[in-house]
Amino acid sequence: MAESLTFTAVDGIGEVVAGDDLAALVASLVELADGDVVVVTSKVVSKALGLATTREKDELLAEQTDRVVARRDATTIVRTHHGLTMAAAGIDNSNTAPRTLLPLPGDPDAEARRIRGRLHELTGRTVGVVISDTAGRAWRIGQTDIAIGCAGLLPVESFAGREDTHGQPLVVTAPAVADEVAGAAELASGKLGGRPVVVVRGLAPHLLTAEDGPGAAAILRDEDGDLFGLGSRDAVVAALADGGDVVRGFPATDASIADLVAMADVPDGVAVVVDGDAVTLVAGARQAVETGMLAQRLVSLATAHARPLQIGVRISS
Repeated sequence: MAESLTFTAVDGIGEVVAGDDLAALVASLVELADGDVVVVTSKVVSKALGLATTREKDELLAEQTDRVVARRDATTIVRTHHGLTMAAAGIDNSNTAPRTLLPLPGDPDAEARRIRGRLHELTGRTVGVVISDTAGRAWRIGQTDIAIGCAGLLPVESFAGREDTHGQPLVVTAPAVADEVAGAAELASGKLGGRPVVVVRGLAPHLLTAEDGPGAAAILRDEDGDLFGLGSRDAVVAALADGGDVVRGFPATDASIADLVAMADVPDGVAVVVDGDAVTLVAGARQAVETGMLAQRLVSLATAHARPLQIGVRISS
């Protein structure tokens, strides 16, 4: 545990343009020490990489999108090709020239490693680097900065196997160190201060790594582990519209076809025949409407549980 932490926003960075050496700018303005963590906003990393563009936002958003998670009016939440889930794929138009858009760096972890290596080359110091960006939270109002790239520190610290002060075992506690550093650094830099770099000093040594480490990609939850892969309204639309095909964003479960049938509320007079991943519904003409409704419920349930399902209906006269 660190006894004290300091977060110092670096003055004098100025307007970053394509081709700028961010590490050289930082090294010229601040005296770094071994164990420092340098937090750099993604915005200036994108500017230095020459990613600023005047293309149409819809075109750029489509290019940056792996899949859409949710849409509400003008707001689109997407999963990017990085694996991040963000509004508008993290594309930003603030603190840049009018009608100019800034997409996120293509590989934020690689950029963190590059800046870290360059800082060591220029100063001889071994530091950590975090590339930060601003993101909302699904269940809370407002935004906070998170780490989209990092090098030289543990992105997450697992407490599994430890005990709390009452001797109870910790199972799932895992502080997201890189995100915590990014969020705290934003408090020091401010949104409108023109200070896109913050130096963090005093982080506990065991949170730093001699090598670059696994990067912020280690914080990303994969799709199979994401219990909220789609917005609630969007999940309903996907379940009803995709004809039973497996839809990305619905985590796979171990529910069997028999489980789905049990959940579907089979009406009286309808027989359900299960053969592997195939279900046949058998009913008389009087139950035709109820049978069609049952078929749709089964399709929706199969989609929601990421289960393949072939469904047939046989109506007798």
